[in-house]
Amino acid sequence: MQKNIITTTQAPAPIGPYSQAVQAGNMLFISGQVPINPATGTVEAKDVAGETEQVMKNLNAVLTEAGYDFSHVVKTTIFLSDMSLFNAVNEVYGKYFTGNFPARETVAVKGLPRNVNVEISMIAAK
Repeated sequence: MQKNIITTTQAPAPIGPYSQAVQAGNMLFISGQVPINPATGTVEAKDVAGETEQVMKNLNAVLTEAGYDFSHVVKTTIFLSDMSLFNAVNEVYGKYFTGNFPARETVAVKGLPRNVNVEISMIAAK
């Protein structure tokens, strides 16, 4: 099976030895995105809703680069710095999907890169 590495300047560059996304067959595996503005390389959001909005924009940029969109997403994983942020993140996240929501788990973790509050990874399929 051929593996294609997906890269876009419209999402933050990886901060480690990984790819923004890998396409294998009709499947797209997107690495976790944090709320870094790709234009500045900084986290500009002032609250978790703003962080989630930037994360979703970053995910959209990777999806678009690969020729996918949110309707192709079959699975997501949301990492939170604290489960008390769930409702605020869920409200922003939900705006990007219309019916037929992807499978998902949400977990609280001890820490995230750059001390952000939310990171989301995705799997999409055509």
